[in-house]
Order: sequence, then structure tokens, then C-alpha cells
Amino acid sequence: MDILALDLGTSSVRGLVLDADAVPRPGALARRRVRLVTGDDGSGTLDGPAYLACLVECLDELAAGGHLRDVDLVATSAQWHSVLPVAPDGTPSGPVLTWLDTRPEPLPGATGPADPADFHGRTGTWWHRCYWSVRLPWLRERVDGSARFTGLAEYVLGTLLDDAPMSISLASGTGLLDLRRLDWDPEACELAGVRPDQMLRLAPDGWHGRLNAASARRWPQLAGARWAPPVGDGAAANVGSGCVDPTRAAVTVGTSAAVRMIQAVPAGAEPPPLPEQLWRYRVDHNHVVTGAAYSSGGNLFAWAARELRLPEGTELEAALDRVAGSVRANPRFGGDRPPGVAPAGSGELRGLSFGTTAVDILAGLMSGLCRLVADDLTLLEAGIGEPMEVILGGGALTASPWWRGAFLDVLAPRRVCWQRNPEIGATGAALVALGRLTEADEIAGIGRTDEAASHA
Repeated sequence: MDILALDLGTSSVRGLVLDADAVPRPGALARRRVRLVTGDDGSGTLDGPAYLACLVECLDELAAGGHLRDVDLVATSAQWHSVLPVAPDGTPSGPVLTWLDTRPEPLPGATGPADPADFHGRTGTWWHRCYWSVRLPWLRERVDGSARFTGLAEYVLGTLLDDAPMSISLASGTGLLDLRRLDWDPEACELAGVRPDQMLRLAPDGWHGRLNAASARRWPQLAGARWAPPVGDGAAANVGSGCVDPTRAAVTVGTSAAVRMIQAVPAGAEPPPLPEQLWRYRVDHNHVVTGAAYSSGGNLFAWAARELRLPEGTELEAALDRVAGSVRANPRFGGDRPPGVAPAGSGELRGLSFGTTAVDILAGLMSGLCRLVADDLTLLEAGIGEPMEVILGGGALTASPWWRGAFLDVLAPRRVCWQRNPEIGATGAALVALGRLTEADEIAGIGRTDEAASHA
């Protein structure tokens, strides 16, 4: 049995085929970059039909290469928080708002939860522009009154499958889910201007979908494959990093960045206390993920490479090794992720002189993100009562040994390791779909390398 793992990211769509132990099959990878539209007004949007077309191209490429013939299970890692307005016939009536969009704000006269602390404990979220409690009322002012709302993954999979309910994991990222009851929270829905019975249907535990007739004709190799409920990208990255219990925290830097831990909390059980500065979402019906996220990550590196005309490859790494560290930076170029409310354009550079180089600026930005992560890791550890082992992962850290070393320095004296697998999100989603989440740190292909040795 093979597994097709899809990664519905912010900067790209990827599809790869894994074996029964979630190890990638050589050469069985298709990727398409997607166009994220950002603006000085804080916008961060994707085109839904174009995004779907990228996924279709990936599936076509894998099918043409003969990689789908033994696929029995399809797993998906998908971005949290996205929302898309759709017309009654299911066609988009506007762009996809991604996590990066900072424009939504409460409507004039709107009030938040009656008890913000209790709301935070129930939903793991806040009344914040990142969540549907603020996004849906804001969007209604800008789209046709007949529009309804769905997530990006539900739109994409709803086009391909005979049925595409919202997974518990992605529902938790809307900010409207009661994390204990695993049902829509009435107060959160009221804030969003919808009744719970108007929300998307939630996938029950054990749910699997199938391709619809048109999709099965296009990809007959997948006609009998089971499609597992999508997993939020941050949760999938934790599983793919082998961080599936409170002894380990995952620090993942892709387009954005985050620090997270997973705990076993079955449906109906009371979740552990949640620090007021951290969010909490669902991995599946039996586990929660707690942490903090940042709008800046690999996009900082991409911005610097584009605007500062940096050297590349080993030349850049050598130059970073010579940096004195005089530039201090606030890396919040894209504004705050919840609970912060700083708008896009909040980045700062300090300590510049006529001797400052482009590489100094890059190092200041990357080090600034390291410090943000270290502060929030301390909050995670406070709830556990002891230091955690840290596993670094994600494409941006794979590309920069210097950045991995910078994290090693700021997180000392903790043990810091590096997950070499560049496809941690897809791998993690596959392990959740297989029901092997608790084995993630032992499965073949999920090895880790001590960061000190790796950096050397």
C-alpha cells in the first residue's frame, strides 16, 4: 500500500507518494508554486480556482509518472485559518483570505466574548482578525449577501471528492470549535454571525472520502483510494518532526514559523490549562497542539534575498559566520499572529551604521525570530514544568545551517536537534491518517541529527 500525501501550503502545493511506513518514494514528488498576493494594506490572498488548478497539475504529473497505481490512502496537510466566500453554486465569489491577511477587524459596535478567558479556554483562540469570529462579519460587508463561507481545503477537496466535511483539525483553526465537545461553539458562532447548524458539517472520527465520478475518470488509479480528513499544517509538521508528546517541542520555519507541542486529550476530556498568550488547536479527535506562530519565517529570507542582493549558497553561509551581531531587528514584517494585533509593516531594524552590510541585516532578522521563539517556548515549558527537547524543521532551516546554529545558541542549554526530512508536513499528515501518530518518533525515515554535529 502506498500513501499519497498532499501539502496545501501558502507558497506551494505539493503531492508526494510515500510507502506504508510514510517514507517518500524516490522521484514521486510534484510541486507547483502558487501566487500569494500581498499588499501594503495587509492583504494576503490566494486565487481559489488557480490554487485548485495547481493541485490538479500535481495529480496529473504523478499519474503520468505511474506513481499513483498502488495508492490506497490519501492524506492532506492544509493551511489553518483560510476562508473563502462562495456563491450558492459553489463558485468562489472572492479571493481566499490566508493567515497572512491582517485587514479583517471587528465591525463598528461589535463586542467580543462575554468572558474572554473562558472563551480562550473553550476554543483555544481569541476574538481576533485571524479567526472566523472576526473574518466572517468583515467579509459579509464586502461580498454578495448570498455568499456562504468555506475553507480552502474544503473548497479544493469538495471539487474532487463525493463528500468533503471539515476535519476537526481544520475546524479548530477557525476559532469557532469547542475543543472539548468537538462541536461548533454557540458563542463563537454568534460572534461570526452564523448559527452552528449553518456551519460546515464536521467529519466524524474514522471518516474517509472517495473521489467523485468525474475525478475518478481523470485519475482511475485513485478511484478506490480512501481520503483521510485533512490535518492542520502546524499539527502535521509536529507529527512529521517526531514531536508527539510534551517532552518535545517542534520549531518549524517554512514560509512562516511556529513553536508547538502535542498532548493526548481525547474528545470529551478537559484540556490542560492554557497560558493566555498561546493558542490551542486540534490534531485529531484524540490530541491537541499548543503553541505560538509568527507571520515571518522563510519569507524573511526570501525578502532579504530579493531586496538586499545577498550572496548565495556557501558564500552566504560563510558571510553569516563572520557577522558580529550588531543589528537588532523586529521581524514582524507581516504583523502579528494572534493574540498580537500589530499590523503588517511592523518590522524594525536598529543598530545600523555605515559599516552595516546586507548580510548583517539578514542575520539581525533571523536572530530576531529566534528570540521570539525562545520566549514562547519558555511559556510552553512553564505548563510542563521542565525543559523540553527541541526539534528544528522546515524548508527554511534546511536551507540555512547558520540559522539552525542561531537557534541552537538562543535555545541553549536545551537539547536541540534537526529533522532533516524536508516534507515534514506531508509525512506527518500521512502518519495521522495511518493512525500511527504516537509512533512518529520511531517510524523509519523520521530520524534526527544532533544540531551541533549538523552545523559543524
